[in-house]
Amino acid sequence: MSPLYNLFRRGFGENARFALAAIRERKLRAGLTVLGIVVGVTTVIAMVAIISGFNTNVIGNLQAFGASRIEFQKYEDRFGPGGPDFDEMKRRRNLTVADAEAIRELVPEAQIVSSRVGYDGGVVHIKRLNLEANLPYVLGTDENYPTAMAYPVVRGRFYSATEVERSAPVVVLGADVREAIFPHEDPIGKDITINGARFRVVGVLYKKGEQFGYSPDNKVLLPFGTFERLFPANVRDDGVVIGVLPRDPADLQLVIDKATEVLRHRRKVPFDKPNDFAVNTPDQLIGQFKAITGGVTGAMVFIAFISLLIGGVGVMNIMLASVTERTREIGVRRAVGALRRDIVGQFLTEAVTLSSLGGVIGVALGLAIAATVRATIPSLPTNVPLWSPLVGLAVSMGVGIVFGLWPAVKASRLDPIEALRYE
Repeated sequence: MSPLYNLFRRGFGENARFALAAIRERKLRAGLTVLGIVVGVTTVIAMVAIISGFNTNVIGNLQAFGASRIEFQKYEDRFGPGGPDFDEMKRRRNLTVADAEAIRELVPEAQIVSSRVGYDGGVVHIKRLNLEANLPYVLGTDENYPTAMAYPVVRGRFYSATEVERSAPVVVLGADVREAIFPHEDPIGKDITINGARFRVVGVLYKKGEQFGYSPDNKVLLPFGTFERLFPANVRDDGVVIGVLPRDPADLQLVIDKATEVLRHRRKVPFDKPNDFAVNTPDQLIGQFKAITGGVTGAMVFIAFISLLIGGVGVMNIMLASVTERTREIGVRRAVGALRRDIVGQFLTEAVTLSSLGGVIGVALGLAIAATVRATIPSLPTNVPLWSPLVGLAVSMGVGIVFGLWPAVKASRLDPIEALRYE
């Protein structure tokens, strides 16, 4: 090893020991000083873990329904505020099954075109004997739903085009509904009632599991005409959602453009007017979601910055107080040959050690919060990127350098003679 490296190692080691000794002597003051740094770093680690895990979970769930799926609907589909006012959207014309048929005929690049509508008018009672499903929702669909939504049938079958055309009294159950009303038997071929009307079970959907707070498996599916007979108001008021799946994912934008042109023509939208319907893809929803979580993250980073600033001011104050208390010690060191850079190194190392200690505590608390959230809320998995603890430690060290530099320079500028006379 080079002499210069050995000199640095000895100097740093000695200064680090001085710093730790000073912290041990003033434990309470040191603890209060680093509190702001601890809060700031903890906030960053915990929020990054929660937001990162939430993003990963939501994005995975959206992509699980088909990364190249396109949806056309009456209302804008958003995670947060923004877009057209709801009153304006209510005045839009409904999308219809005929619109879906037109896309199927005029856009050959579309592999699957499916239409669906959901019931949102209140509680639906789905029963078998004395067993009842737990607040499920009801969808009316065509025969293409499993492929369009990447939601296969694992038991029995899906209803056919003929059953859709004839509005047959058949039903396909989500996994949660099946478990609730057929806990110990095969439901295929058995009857259930929906608000008192009798239906024959022909299939059970694949179980996808709970996704960020709700279960997509808690539902039943009816042929579109059957649904319209039971719940005519929903079809009349909201129309249908049209799902389109391209033959080739590379043709996603081409299919969007062609289908949009078909709908604009059918709805007689002037060329200089915007669409009077919404076009959504998983990527768009992911982008909207990331924008919202990015805003939340930015707000939390700002709060963390304020905490770190307060912690940095605390470090500067305690170091200035330390310089005043140890003026005579500084004079002795200068008298026996210590250079100004040695004094700067001593106090700067003490400031960095103090702030780094706060960073280590903050990282540990942040990781503990992330682990606690992951253990207590399974639907909100946390993910701690490797960079976040490293950034937390680096920022805490940077706070020590920035806010400890002035006290260190002030200590090095003390006159040795005056310092030795200081009482």
